[in-house]
Amino acid sequence: MDGLPLPRRPARARGLALSVRAGLALAAGGVLLGAVLLSVSTGAVPVPLGTVWGVLLNRLWPGAVAVGWPPGHEAIVWQIRFPRALLAALVGAGLGLTGAALQAVTRNPLADPHLLGISSGGALGAIAALLHTGLFLGLLTVPLMAFAGALGATALVLGVARAARATSADRLVLAGVAVSFVLMAAANLLIVLGDPRATHTVVFWMLGGLGLAQWPHLLFPLAVLVPAGLWLLSRAPALDAMGLGDETAASLGLPVARFRLSVFVAGALITGVMVAFSGIIGFVGLMMPHLVRLAVGGGSARVLPGSAFAGAAFLIAADTAARTAMAPEDMPIGIVTGLVGGLFVLWLMARRD
Repeated sequence: MDGLPLPRRPARARGLALSVRAGLALAAGGVLLGAVLLSVSTGAVPVPLGTVWGVLLNRLWPGAVAVGWPPGHEAIVWQIRFPRALLAALVGAGLGLTGAALQAVTRNPLADPHLLGISSGGALGAIAALLHTGLFLGLLTVPLMAFAGALGATALVLGVARAARATSADRLVLAGVAVSFVLMAAANLLIVLGDPRATHTVVFWMLGGLGLAQWPHLLFPLAVLVPAGLWLLSRAPALDAMGLGDETAASLGLPVARFRLSVFVAGALITGVMVAFSGIIGFVGLMMPHLVRLAVGGGSARVLPGSAFAGAAFLIAADTAARTAMAPEDMPIGIVTGLVGGLFVLWLMARRD
């Protein structure tokens, strides 16, 4: 039987599947572009969508549109709101993608970077850089320190789970929650011991915020998200195999322990860099995979990109709500995601009952 060729779908069926995927990708891209434009248009100083579109076209192709808007509007659109909306998209996509990968590799629907302590480790590294070590590597200092903290948190969670012989997915999440509390206590201690003049800024940053977004800052999350995301997507069949259980995955030839560790490292890399530029934003990685599975099913080849798109759109919307709820003051975006995420978990519990 091993020598028999595997059945293949007819060419017409494969072509139809590719057409459907291309259509879904275009639709998701259109929704994401619309969310970005609407977010840039909304704020304490409303900017017409026509002006937003005109500024964007003129920046991409100088002279494409006749300038008929105040110079202040162009500065608001291009220098402040566009980088912020794009950073929200990158952070949301990274957290959604990481959450989907972690839920698949741990077989736990509650796994996400926040609950597993990865975000707390990233925050600890970033706070150490901001308040104690200084930017000794320039703009790279905070992302690298955040990644080191996230990677250390990952190692600590896996070490605690192994020492406690916590082989089940539920116990792994419990180990992550415990490590998260310890790391947040250490982060708070660093804040207390740091410069009092910077305490307010760092505490506000820990609650999640995108107000410091600048064009040069987008290169770091983009440079991490694209290769790490493509690597995770290429491992979609292995993630599906992990969902069948360790023994089944091993029988299919998958090196289970090494693969799980590699996914955790990729998740730590993405989460650490995102935390460095946005602070701690919870529940995005928890919610998005569930919503995507309800919409398109459970295959990782669909859930991973779907979670990235959904996370990007959700965080853009959450940031828009945070900017407008207390305008002209910014509300920390973590408050919005925490409120929505808490209600989502309650809904999920009621639905499972």
